[in-house]
Formats: sequence, structure tokens, C-alpha cells
Amino acid sequence: MGGLAPSRGEIDKTLRAVLCDVLGLDPEDVAEFDGDTGLFGHLPELDSMAVAGLLTEMEDRLDILIEDDDVDGEMLETYGGLLAFAEAKVIEG
Repeated sequence: MGGLAPSRGEIDKTLRAVLCDVLGLDPEDVAEFDGDTGLFGHLPELDSMAVAGLLTEMEDRLDILIEDDDVDGEMLETYGGLLAFAEAKVIEG
């Protein structure tokens, strides 16, 4: 537990990498995502089965714990929602 928490930019970069790796998305497309970019229900690659893999990979790479109660449609609706969720979890530590 010695290091500093990752910055917002580092969390953003990690989250974009997770989306590319887990969903097989093109990094150039993911680089263009903004806070309003739709995820669940907008990306065919992000179906209910892919959500579990996405959350597990987020836990591993961001060193966070995501409880079942944490997961709702709002956090998965947009990239901004997912990023805000990830940031809050990292801060929570």
C-alpha cells in the first residue's frame, strides 16, 4: 500500500485499455470516446456476458473491489459514467 493512487489520466488510460482488450475494440475508436459516449446498449460488443469480464479486468488493473451492489445500468450507460465509477472506487481504495 505504499504508492500514490493513480491520477484521473492514468485511470482514464487504463479504462480505455480495458475496453480495447476485453471487448476487442479498436484503440483509435476508444481514444475518441468522451463522457457521453454510449456503452451498454450502444456497443454490440458490451453485452451482459462481457460486463462480467470488463468488471473483473477493471478490478485487476485498477486494484479495486467491485461489489454486486455497485453495478447498475447507470454506471455502464456511458464512458463518463464508467470513468466516474472507476475513479470513485480508486479513491475509496
